[in-house]
Amino acid sequence: MTISPVSFASDGLVQRVAANLAEVRRRIVATGRLLESVRIVAVTKTFGVDAVRAAAAVGLQTIGENYVDELCEKRDATSDLDLRWHYLGALQTNKIARIAHCADVLCGVSRQKELVKIAAARPGAAIYVQVDFTGIVGRNGAPPEDVESLVAAGRALDLDVRGLMTVAPVDPAAARRAFGATSALCDELGLVERSMGMSEDLELACECATTEVRLGRALFGPREAP
Repeated sequence: MTISPVSFASDGLVQRVAANLAEVRRRIVATGRLLESVRIVAVTKTFGVDAVRAAAAVGLQTIGENYVDELCEKRDATSDLDLRWHYLGALQTNKIARIAHCADVLCGVSRQKELVKIAAARPGAAIYVQVDFTGIVGRNGAPPEDVESLVAAGRALDLDVRGLMTVAPVDPAAARRAFGATSALCDELGLVERSMGMSEDLELACECATTEVRLGRALFGPREAP
């Protein structure tokens, strides 16, 4: 993807995102949560920089990206905006220095060697440890039993370990268990942030005390091919 440094969100796109955001906020409030207690991360992977500008136009200031090229190019193309960038994808060690330069928070940390690379590339970087409850081979995230040691290692390296992130199983009952376990782990480890919930399961996440939801399709519609 090559991104032009000059790009604007059309009025139509801004209006669609605004309408979708109103529906997202309705869904959050319906769970009994206060809007200010749940941060909305606008996930713009595969969408153009115009989606980032539309998100900013409706008041969303936290942007999530899964691909390092998109992250860095979109950040450069929207340097005129006051945004915070979360890197949500799996971390490849040979790309960590670049990601650490472009992201304000690295959210997919799941291995000790990633912590070492991040600390070397950006001392004091803000991170979330990603925890996986599915056990699916190849899926990013540390098993729950490894989370405490990863958090301790990150703190020992003077990283700013802010919280945990998880991608829940599809089954609603399993998703509720995963969200509940993630929240409990945060409480046990003294972590504030719990990044849980996406377009399909944000209600479950809100009920389980998430502090942020990561939304792409709920804000922008169907994804384009990467």
